[in-house]
Amino acid sequence: MLIDAFRYAGLAAKVSMLMGVLPLALAVVYAIWPTEQRLTLMRPLSLATIFAALSGTVLGVLNVFLYMSRSEPPTFSHVAVLGLSEALFPTFLGFGLLTAAWLCVALGLWRRP
Repeated sequence: MLIDAFRYAGLAAKVSMLMGVLPLALAVVYAIWPTEQRLTLMRPLSLATIFAALSGTVLGVLNVFLYMSRSEPPTFSHVAVLGLSEALFPTFLGFGLLTAAWLCVALGLWRRP
């Protein structure tokens, strides 16, 4: 189901979902080799992931509203509900990846001399 949501997503949705991989990768590197410079980069990358996840979700909701407005008569159908559930996927993935990233940062802070 999650693979299908990613497969059928457009380019903007894929970019907004994959943005969360950057802070996670940096956090893993920080957990292994903790430095102040890597920790400093976590804040802007985390903010970029939050904004990408939210914009991906808003884009999905806008597409659902566009679909609903073009159907005759405009109705809230099962297709619209499915679209809304898929629209929430970028937020779910972005915040899930950020959770894992900040757990790695916590590990790096614990290991830091």
